[in-house]
Amino acid sequence: MDIVQARTFLAVLETGSFLRAAEKINAAQSTISGRIKTLEVMLGQELFERNKTGATPTQAGKEFARHAISIVRMWDQAKISLALRDEQKSMLTIGGQPSLWDGFLLKWLPWMRQHAPEIAIRAQMVASSPALMQQLVDGVLDLVVLYRPEARPGYVIRQIFEEHLVLVTSELSTATIEENRYIYFDWGPEFQADHAMNFPELSTPVMNLNVGTLGISFLLENKATGYFPLRIAEPFLQSGELKLLEDTPIFTYPTYAAYSEDHDSKLIEVAIDGLKRVASKELPEPEDVF
Repeated sequence: MDIVQARTFLAVLETGSFLRAAEKINAAQSTISGRIKTLEVMLGQELFERNKTGATPTQAGKEFARHAISIVRMWDQAKISLALRDEQKSMLTIGGQPSLWDGFLLKWLPWMRQHAPEIAIRAQMVASSPALMQQLVDGVLDLVVLYRPEARPGYVIRQIFEEHLVLVTSELSTATIEENRYIYFDWGPEFQADHAMNFPELSTPVMNLNVGTLGISFLLENKATGYFPLRIAEPFLQSGELKLLEDTPIFTYPTYAAYSEDHDSKLIEVAIDGLKRVASKELPEPEDVF
């Protein structure tokens, strides 16, 4: 098996179709079919069930996916390692949820460049905690930063900081929640439960948005109220564009880093140290704002 076959397999797996896989990697559909057939012969297993609607992975295909991901990752890492600048000695691949990049991980990257220039960084955004943990287990990522890690044997989970969700409004003349201006921004299952307990009268808000920290733009451009991470809202609170609604609940959720216990401990410790230093220096606490 070669790297091209592994990439072709993953393209079919991702798109669910030989035709769409061909479009994705710019190859003829017959070429895709030939590569998958060759791979199945080599493995002695059928990897996909072909039907009119596309291609569905068999159990063998699902099991092979983890190996294909690892093969592609190792190949990519090998290419990058050979291309590292002379002063860079190692590489770290990190993933984080979208809301954690804005106002936190984007501040960690320059910290790493300044304090650990010998480490090359590859970073990516992954939507959910389960997807991040799976990519960590599959070896696609070395370190993940997320809200709700899943305990896995052989993996270390460490708390980095606490996320504070506060109720803010761009309607500066109000001191109370106005139901017709309240927007429900979805911050996950824990927030859903806490919100329902504390605001039963707002169970059917006029708008329900699952757009993460991008929702702050909506709040700034419209007279509205909603919950946001304090680290995202704080600059706008300081500028007077938003204000906190006092005497409203603050919801606090821990944020974690997870990694394999077999990974280079010195490399991981540098990254974790940077995450904690950025959190302690850059992220405001509620008592600093009220």
